[in-house]
Formats: sequence, structure tokens, C-alpha cells
Amino acid sequence: MTAMSSTLTETNISRVPADESIFKSFWMGGFECSTHRLPRRKSLGRFAGLRLDLTASTRHDEFALQDYARLQEVGIRTARDGVRWHLIENASYRYDFSSLVPMLRAARRTETQVIWDLLHYGWPDGLNIWGAAFVDRFARFARAVAGVILEETGGPIYVTPVNEISFVSWGGGDAGFLNPFAKRRGPELKSQLVRAAIAAIEAVREVDPGARICHAEPIIHIAVDPDYPEEAGAAEAYRQAQFEAWDMIAGRRCPELGGRPEYLDVVGVNYYSNNQWIHQDPHMPPSRRRKDVLLPPSHPLHRPIREMLHEVYDRYRRPIFIAETGIEGDARPTWLRYIGQEARAASASGVPLEGLCLYPIIDYPGWGDDRHCYSGLWGYADDEGDREIYEPLARELAHQQQLWEVQRRDHLAVEEAVNIDKIDEAARQSDVAATRSRTKRRE
Repeated sequence: MTAMSSTLTETNISRVPADESIFKSFWMGGFECSTHRLPRRKSLGRFAGLRLDLTASTRHDEFALQDYARLQEVGIRTARDGVRWHLIENASYRYDFSSLVPMLRAARRTETQVIWDLLHYGWPDGLNIWGAAFVDRFARFARAVAGVILEETGGPIYVTPVNEISFVSWGGGDAGFLNPFAKRRGPELKSQLVRAAIAAIEAVREVDPGARICHAEPIIHIAVDPDYPEEAGAAEAYRQAQFEAWDMIAGRRCPELGGRPEYLDVVGVNYYSNNQWIHQDPHMPPSRRRKDVLLPPSHPLHRPIREMLHEVYDRYRRPIFIAETGIEGDARPTWLRYIGQEARAASASGVPLEGLCLYPIIDYPGWGDDRHCYSGLWGYADDEGDREIYEPLARELAHQQQLWEVQRRDHLAVEEAVNIDKIDEAARQSDVAATRSRTKRRE
């Protein structure tokens, strides 16, 4: 077994997380809430062209009250969740909030702080994402949603305008497996989604000037292929592209889009086991391509997550949190131990980390194959709303919560042994499964 060493090191008091945070709890739970349409491909069979609604397929919409209460029972008081635009605006500029209000009331009743995704991959049918009307429709929708959230739960409200602009731009604008299923239009789609996000920020703050705006984007690392060192420039350019959406929102890039520094409020980073890989020239003949480009933790080209977190914080100097992280199968506790350790190390080195979100917090069906993805702290719900807890992950979560408190209280950063071999194998399996479900993140 490859393992990390167990060490206990003193940290600088100024680098320990402050007692006051922008979130109710450092530990968070995120509910998978994708609402996009799948491509109309024969290979998808009965899933071709299907509108996904993970909030419904996980029955979270039915059992939000129980789900939020479960979070509280394990010390999680902050959640990520989604607003389903396609249900709320089923006719232009006409809103039906019957799908959202029960969830808002469940959050209020359980005193759960929720960061609401306004657009999580999907939008209403018949709305052309490439047109100016898309930005206007989204802004008005965001304003209406903000009003309902404020009325039902009070302020300040927390929203993520557009979840993973970078991923949608690549998957829907270049790779063509995610709506709007375009090719060679990635930069154009990214600019349009940034315009929409900025319009939504302005609309939300008209309703609640104190609203907190979270921007969740994948962080990645792309290493140059040692066999082709001449590709170093291309690999680094691709890696740097991970910052484009944040840069645009902050007005550092493409200022004509209307970005401003104050729009980049809270930076959320999404990290999974397939977020690091070896660069491959897309024009390279198949005979010259590597069969395995994944960079799991044991790989010598793998970059420590603590360094990636530091790079993001140093670049923006904004409140930062891990907005999504998780893995499938029985490696879940090991993954949490690994991520928890990286989070503590980043914090000890000066990154004022505000939170860590287990995502998804409940199991969900795969996008394109309906397979049961065992990735949550809890499983599928029965007809009474009960979900079986995955005890190994629950125990590790409790342990990680204790370690985080030790670091806050005693200024000691604890590093423990981690079964890296287990993570490596789970990462490879997850990469294969994600590719089959059309959820791959790589080139």
C-alpha cells in the first residue's frame, strides 16, 4: 500500500480558519441537480433526447425536509442545491414556483443554509442559448427567484448563477456531448454564459444587495507528455483556460462582457479524481496517443491539491471553498480522508478555506445509463423518505470534522496515512464510468 506519512505540525495562528465564516458550517452537502437534455443519439437508446432532472430522480424534491434534517444530524448546516429553471419558467416570463417553495420552506424549517444553483446545465425548451434573449430571460428569472428565496428564507441569500461555466463551454461548445451540442464554439458559449451570469448577479443584488454570489468551476491540472516536451506550451495554455470564466466575471479578461472585481465574490472549486491528466494533441494520430492519460495521486506528474488551492487563492484573493468533491464506491471514506488532508494542508499554508462540500451527498442515477452511482453519504430514498447511511463514510466524516476542529483550536495540522492505491484504482474505475455516462471532463 502506498501511503502518506502521519505527521503533526504547528501552524501559524494567522493561517488557521477564522471562527467567523461566510457559511454556517465548514462541512457541506451538495445535492445533484442537473437539468440538461441528453443528445439525440441512437447509442443512448431510451435516454436519447431525455431531459434530466436529478432533483426528481433522486426524490430529493419529495423529501427535502428529511434530507436537510439528515444533514443537520451529521453536523452539516450548509448545502448546495438547485433551482429548476425549466419547471419554474414553463412559458416566457411566466413563473411557477411550486417546485421551489417547498424546498425553501424545508430549508427554513431545518435552519439549513442553501447555496442555490440558478442554472445547473439546463434551461427551458425553446430558448436559444446563443441569442440576446437568453441573457435577458435568465436575468429576469434570477430576479424573480431571488425575490422568492428572500421572502421565504430571509437574507442574505446565496446563489451560484451558472454552475461550471468552463465545463458547459467545453462539453456543450466544443465536445458536443452536452447541450447545446455544438462543436468549435466553446469560447463563444463561455462568453455567453458569462454575460448571463453577470446579468443574474446584477438582478439578484437588486433584490438583496447583501447576497453572496458563489462561482463554482472545476480546477484541473494538465501535464505535458514526457515523450513530447514540445507540447509544453499547449498543455499550459489548456491548463490556464481553467481561469477564464472567473477572469471574465472579474473583468480581467474580455472587459466588454461587463465583468467587475466585485462580481467575483466567493470562489468555489470543484475537484474530482479525473481532474488531472496528460495533455494529448487532438490532432495526433491514434497510434501515437497514450492509452492512459489519467493522473491519479500516485503518479509522479500528479499535482497536490493543496498547491492547486493555493494557486487559485493567490490569483483572486477571494473567499474560497471546495464546492464539489467525491468519488464512487467503497473508496469514498479514503477519498474524504485524502481531500480532508489536502484541505488542512492548504489552510495551514495560508489559504483561508471557508468550506468543503461532499458532492453528491446522496446517491444518484448516472446521466446516460441510469446506473446507481454509489457516491453519497446516503443512498436512494424509500417511499417513506428514509435513506440508508453509508456508515464507513459517516465515520470518516466525523473523524475529519474532529481533525478540522483540532486545527482551528490547537493550530496543529494533522496528516494521516492514506491508501493511495485504493484511490488510484477507484479513480480509474470512475473515469471509465464517467466516460460511458457522457460526464467526462477531459479533452
